[in-house]
Amino acid sequence: EVQLQASGGGLVQPGGSLRLSCTTSGFTFDDYSISWRRQAPGKEREGVSCIRSIGGRTYYADSVKGRFTISRDNAKNTVYLQMNNLKLEDTAVYYCAAGSTVTPGNACPQWYDYWGQGTLVTVSS
Repeated sequence: EVQLQASGGGLVQPGGSLRLSCTTSGFTFDDYSISWRRQAPGKEREGVSCIRSIGGRTYYADSVKGRFTISRDNAKNTVYLQMNNLKLEDTAVYYCAAGSTVTPGNACPQWYDYWGQGTLVTVSS
């Protein structure tokens, strides 16, 4: 059974930090690129960051560049998203997703084979 378990969300003040984890099982982790996507209340889901399976190429949305860092530990089948200097507009449910098809030169999958259940991040004073 394929599982992607997102965790680490919570309530944090503006300027604070959180580290999200996406722990996976049931598929060959090394063959998949992993993305973090988020959905804020009343908004469409959007891409936040991706990390490629091979070579570790990364992608960040402009809104999080310089504040978020994605990393992966292939030994633990886990991807992390370190979020620093959080802003009110980062409030959302964060999902991790896995895809095996990535075009050359990119970090994000063309489509997603598996999704996690999401973890809520609330940035509020």
